[in-house]
Amino acid sequence: MANDMHDERRDPTQAVHETPGATSGETSGAPQAPENPAAEAAPQADALAPLLAERDELKDRVLRTLAEMENLRRRTEREVADARAYAVTNFARDLLNSADNIRRALESIPEADRASADGAFKALIDGIELTERDLAKTLERHGVKLIEPKGQRFDPNRHQAMFEVPDPEVPTGTVVQVMQAGYVIGDRVLRPALVGVAKGGPKPSAAPADAA
Repeated sequence: MANDMHDERRDPTQAVHETPGATSGETSGAPQAPENPAAEAAPQADALAPLLAERDELKDRVLRTLAEMENLRRRTEREVADARAYAVTNFARDLLNSADNIRRALESIPEADRASADGAFKALIDGIELTERDLAKTLERHGVKLIEPKGQRFDPNRHQAMFEVPDPEVPTGTVVQVMQAGYVIGDRVLRPALVGVAKGGPKPSAAPADAA
């Protein structure tokens, strides 16, 4: 019976001593909070910096490539448009000789003979004039237009001066005679007009652009 009492006295003591031990074990097994979060974030930032730099470099390359492709597309469109507009340049230039010959044929007929022409001769003149008009329309459909400089101010980009004509009544630099017709194709001069330019007259009035 003494042993039983001794056991009863020992059990509460052991229970008291075991409880802190169990609590200590549970505490030691719990996850511990990091002592310095900033110290662990620093290596992550160092590892992320090269990735961000690589991302920015790739983004810059993509933007540059897109800009180059857009420039290439615009340049290609301009080249295609120019090829369409000026593809017949050489052919049109060769046809100008035929247009010149037709014009010379008509100019070789005296005005008196043309006014009194009848029958076959009149039909021949009408046929030549019709051929000239049809040729001019054909050239115009392909972008080739006649330059009509007579009475206009001399333009060295579109006209070629062959001689000067003294004329005090006409402003200096005015085209008063056309020796050979000129033509343009699109925005380009296919052949400059050969002209005679007046001199000795009053000075031409300044254009608004010149005055500005």
